[in-house]
Amino acid sequence: MAGRYEAVLTAAEKLHVRLLRLLTGALTCTLWTMPVLGSLGIWDLMTHGPGLSGIFLILGFLAAYVCFLGILCWMCAACRRLRIVRRLLVWMLLWIPFLNYGLALYVRGLAKQETDHILYRISLDDVRAEKNVCSTKYPLLLVHGVGFRDFHYFNYWGRIPRALKKNGARVFYGHQEAWGTVEENAGILREKIFEILRETGEEKVNIIAHSKGGLDSRYLISGLHMAPYVASLTTICTPHRGSMLVDLLMKLPDFLYRGICGLMDRYFGMLGDRAPNAYVASRQLSCAWAQEFNRRYPDSASVYYQSYASMMKCGASCWLLSIPYWILKLLDAGSDGLVTEESARWTNFRGTLKNTYLRGISHGDMIDLAREDYKGFDVMEFYIHLAEGLKERGL
Repeated sequence: MAGRYEAVLTAAEKLHVRLLRLLTGALTCTLWTMPVLGSLGIWDLMTHGPGLSGIFLILGFLAAYVCFLGILCWMCAACRRLRIVRRLLVWMLLWIPFLNYGLALYVRGLAKQETDHILYRISLDDVRAEKNVCSTKYPLLLVHGVGFRDFHYFNYWGRIPRALKKNGARVFYGHQEAWGTVEENAGILREKIFEILRETGEEKVNIIAHSKGGLDSRYLISGLHMAPYVASLTTICTPHRGSMLVDLLMKLPDFLYRGICGLMDRYFGMLGDRAPNAYVASRQLSCAWAQEFNRRYPDSASVYYQSYASMMKCGASCWLLSIPYWILKLLDAGSDGLVTEESARWTNFRGTLKNTYLRGISHGDMIDLAREDYKGFDVMEFYIHLAEGLKERGL
């Protein structure tokens, strides 16, 4: 059943590529045809005056222009790399002559990038089809961060689990609470691990944790003495040394802070949290709390630890995190929009993920939050290589 589902998705991707290529080719034809017909029509009218040939040329130009607008509208709908805001902007501005020509070149470039990327990914999948590069000895447990849950229809990890499973991984989810405290969430993870071990017959799991999920997992290992059941812990953008943003928020009047947290508790209670406690859970991300936490719960010698950070380049690269990014920038701290590089560093630090383009790599990009492909970083390939590295270590 899973193999058939993957085949259907791959076929859909190939169909999408064919559609984009067809639209790109048609758009290119109109981009060449319009200026040629328009120029010939104007030249004919100026040299021979009103005549049948000039009229036909102008009518041909108008027909090409209408086709151009229609194709561009369809390309805006089909090109995923445009995203919603840019798509709306193109639709609003494509009626402006000359400007729409430049917009068409921009959309055509994005469409070409998208088709090249999809075809490259499909070719990689074909090469790795029988290799099962992500078939680690122990199953993978994905542990989410604060403010989210593992929903069935909106996966916190985006397209990452599918890529891991396609390459042989056994993937499970933590299902801890969005605003549960570190201690409460660790208890949920403990029960989840025992459930996975019963289901798979394995002795341990490999944990891959994002953001606060890394703290939940560290307490699970060292605070709840679950080290015998954990082969490795990989933390991604985890605030191991706390968050300066939380330190700033804690300077708010306590009644206001509690009021905001109370609203969040009610909302996430409706979404499934059994005992949300945003007041305590958020304060557990402070620098002072992290310092005490690190002192009390050192790493276990029997567990393999590794960590990663990522870095945004400017606030405009991720509108959702632009404000916290600039706050941290004013504090002279480079970050992924929420967590600084220094805070994300932990045992066996594997480096800070960056790219050479303006966007950089945000906190959300590391979990495929926007479901977006862009130049300089492929989040699915990152996780495939991560699992491949665990496999090579015999984990």
